[in-house]
Amino acid sequence: MRTSFIIPAHNEEKFIGACIESILRAVTGAEEETEILVVDNASVDRTAEIARQYPGVRVVLEPNKGLTKARQRGFVESSGDFVAYIDADSQIPAHWLATARAEFSRRPDMVCLSGPFRYHDLPWFDKLFAETSWYLFAPITYALVGYMVLGANFIAKRSAIEKIGGFDTAIDFYGEDTNLARRLSKVGKVVFKMNFFIYGSGRRLRDAGIFRTFFVYGLNFFWEVLFHKPFTRKSKDIR
Repeated sequence: MRTSFIIPAHNEEKFIGACIESILRAVTGAEEETEILVVDNASVDRTAEIARQYPGVRVVLEPNKGLTKARQRGFVESSGDFVAYIDADSQIPAHWLATARAEFSRRPDMVCLSGPFRYHDLPWFDKLFAETSWYLFAPITYALVGYMVLGANFIAKRSAIEKIGGFDTAIDFYGEDTNLARRLSKVGKVVFKMNFFIYGSGRRLRDAGIFRTFFVYGLNFFWEVLFHKPFTRKSKDIR
């Protein structure tokens, strides 16, 4: 099970180091079966320079700004049988890769595994509210729809992504992960488990407001499910 970790990054010099270090801790003992790619998505800061300081990390350039474009570039440049996408401002727990491998071994019909955020930089009340919302609504939504992917935290079989033609680079930002989940569900089981979490940044919740952010993401999720396209056509919030 060779796994490629792919980190799309646009101006993430403050976070990229911690993200890479968390992956390195998780793959200790399985280094020969993993690779780490940072996709520099038109950054104008030190993101690429910092990433190159870590042995074994490869930086690839995607000059056309856009999250799905960066995801697709990482997919094309990677070589793993499994591709794991982690946001640059996130950190994975030490058991992340072991959990993923156990789940894929246990469920041969599964093509993608994803899970929720736990926030590493929110004030305690905001953190409590945000994480409680995940635990209240995500399991119900997943049970009703049958698929769900958090774009900041998922691992999928390369063969499955190839079957659906890769990422939809026409989507700017919102709804891109639900689009992927919906299409992947046509070729296998997309699993969302609450114990398969990552430690994510709450900076977007702080900047835009928790209620507004959850509403916009929720609206785009259901719009993609019902109409097969995101509600929000454009976004300035590109990683």
